[in-house]
Amino acid sequence: MTTGAAQPVLDVRGLKTVFRLGSSEVHAVNDVSFRVMRGELLGVVGESGSGKSVTMLSLLGLLPSPPAEVRGGEVLLGGQDLLKLSPRALADIRGARIGFVFQDPMTSLNPVLMIGDQIAEPLIRHKGLRPDVAANRAVELLELVGIPDARARLKAYPHQFSGGMRQRVMIAIALACDPDLLIADEPTTALDVTVQAQIIELIGELRQKLGMAIIWISHDLGVIAEIADRVMVMYGGQVVEEAPVAELFANPRHPYTRALLRTVPALDGDRPAQLFTIEGQPPILTAAPTACPFRHRCTEAHDQCDCVNPACCAVGSPGPGLTESRHIVACHRVAVEHPLEVAHG
Repeated sequence: MTTGAAQPVLDVRGLKTVFRLGSSEVHAVNDVSFRVMRGELLGVVGESGSGKSVTMLSLLGLLPSPPAEVRGGEVLLGGQDLLKLSPRALADIRGARIGFVFQDPMTSLNPVLMIGDQIAEPLIRHKGLRPDVAANRAVELLELVGIPDARARLKAYPHQFSGGMRQRVMIAIALACDPDLLIADEPTTALDVTVQAQIIELIGELRQKLGMAIIWISHDLGVIAEIADRVMVMYGGQVVEEAPVAELFANPRHPYTRALLRTVPALDGDRPAQLFTIEGQPPILTAAPTACPFRHRCTEAHDQCDCVNPACCAVGSPGPGLTESRHIVACHRVAVEHPLEVAHG
């Protein structure tokens, strides 16, 4: 979907999040910047511990504080910096202008409240609807996400729904107030393959119908290849590569991205899938990184990687005003080996 030259729905600049653990610290998000345009789907990928979910939870003030502390950056939603809002004002943003679909709907839904009440709650709070009007809207939302016999299901409890239906309910709640942005954190991980495909198709249909921006966090590169416009690769709490989806899968530049893509099993005729693993573990950063966080697992590391954390640079940038279509990489070797392609800034 084309995004034109419109202003971004969300513009994140230099976000930093730290967890204080006694006398030590874990630097979970390190100078992360990205933007999402209206109608665009940004896929965010990386191993567990790479900072994907913590980044998104930091945007909305959903991390427990303490131990979490957002130490810097800007999170601009329609030009308004969410990090400068009071907790009450930020709570008014959540559910109204930004919807969030969590990974496990069974732990996200209240087990003792009827589904209808849980969908109606944001409508009553954020839209000021009367309970009867909110109930009618809840029926429409359940129908929108493909739940049959919607009015009768308002009085059902979460345990009376299948996993796929519970996830559809979570999507209905997230969409209740017509948000500008939907953040989906591994929304299909706990579902079987058939239901996963149904949820992915549903999100795609809703995106086309409602024109909202979406951030989709996933470990599944196959899903991201199918649904995303752009992909942001995270490692060690920072962005290491970002590009349009076709460009990233056809021409990955960062060694971590290439390694990540090689972990996807490939069938070769009648032989079993060939499996590739990335040796080692993601780092636990007790200080802001001063060297490349991937250097100890990288087969292409050199001396500079031990001394300087590489900054993001645009490779083959199309020019000003088109930042959403740039290919951005944070790697010393890319800058050294392709100096004529690299456009810093």
